[in-house]
Amino acid sequence: MKALEGKTALITGSARGIGFEIATLFAAEGASVAVADLSEEASKAAAADIAAKTGAKTLGLGLDVSKEADCERAVEEAVKAFGKLDVLVNNAGITKDNLVLRMKEADFDAVMSVNLKGAFLMSKAAAKLMLKARTGRIINISSVVGQSGQAGQANYSASKAGLIGLTKSLAREFAPRQVLVNAVAPGFIRTRMTEGLKEEAKTKVYEMIPLGRMGEPAEVAKAALFLAGDGSAYVTGQVLAVNGGLYM
Repeated sequence: MKALEGKTALITGSARGIGFEIATLFAAEGASVAVADLSEEASKAAAADIAAKTGAKTLGLGLDVSKEADCERAVEEAVKAFGKLDVLVNNAGITKDNLVLRMKEADFDAVMSVNLKGAFLMSKAAAKLMLKARTGRIINISSVVGQSGQAGQANYSASKAGLIGLTKSLAREFAPRQVLVNAVAPGFIRTRMTEGLKEEAKTKVYEMIPLGRMGEPAEVAKAALFLAGDGSAYVTGQVLAVNGGLYM
């Protein structure tokens, strides 16, 4: 039997990158999947691609996670399409990097609004259903820089550290209703963004990582799959690091 047979999932920021890998793996493991991203066109295209690859039921949704009405609508549409919502993955995120003295207030606010507030709003919308059903999984995609900090990323690091605090608080609130909340904290993962690094920069990154390589999006997806499946039934409020030993 597939790990998520009969389950439904909504993954934010899943038209590409790590979110797309999570959505694809969940679908391959039997879940009906709602692909949600800022661009409705990109979401629908990704959903169609996943359906073609896996044969799973999919749905593409345009979603601005910084807007409460959008978050509530996304959950409603997923439930309308699939009948329920078992798993929420808060993956949507943006970066607006700069040194603190050069960082604009608007850039700090924008990153916090999407990365942290967005996860809060989506969790709130999904929890209304999950708490009533007395079952559910919420998985927040944090980052190694939320644990270690990173020069030039005060806004991003703060948002990802905030996600860890949000994860633990929601886990305590929701545990009595058997809704589990955990986080995955990826390190350097091979994506279009990291592929754009110069070779010299990549070499420095490899030297920092004990395993000597970047991670793959599929490796993050497998961590999310564990937290979404039955094998993690006694796991809540935890941060699962997928970083090659970069931060211990």
